[in-house]
Amino acid sequence: MKEVAVLLLVALMLNGCNSSSTPTGQTAASGIWSADLQGGTGEASGFSFTTQFTVNGDGSLNITYFQFLTAGTCFPVSGGTQAGSMVLTTNTSTNAVTGTFTYTVQSGGNTLTLNGTVTGTASSTTLSGGSITGTWSVTGGCTATGESFTMTQKS
Repeated sequence: MKEVAVLLLVALMLNGCNSSSTPTGQTAASGIWSADLQGGTGEASGFSFTTQFTVNGDGSLNITYFQFLTAGTCFPVSGGTQAGSMVLTTNTSTNAVTGTFTYTVQSGGNTLTLNGTVTGTASSTTLSGGSITGTWSVTGGCTATGESFTMTQKS
């Protein structure tokens, strides 16, 4: 009888440890996002842009629209070539979404790189109310490093 009680106690403990873990699931993200990049100096400052993308199954971005809202000598308004990734996880108990984000824009020998953290809420299996914060840098003819940015999901 003592062995049965010990086995039952161990089983309850293992089950209790497992129940405190956070269940997760994948979340899709898409829509129009607005970015505001703070900091920088001279030509490598004051960037803002709008982009539209969906996230592929492997986390890479399928970017269908991009436009700088600020014109400058570092990047043309059209922005050149863009690429990125967004990997999201949802806590299925709270519907809170977190993840990682990278985005690059290359044009005229300059590369703008954004690295950030995504937060938001899962509505079904889709991200809503998404926000990204992180750092950005520019390399090439224009340079800036360690600056901050905010991106907001518009739809």
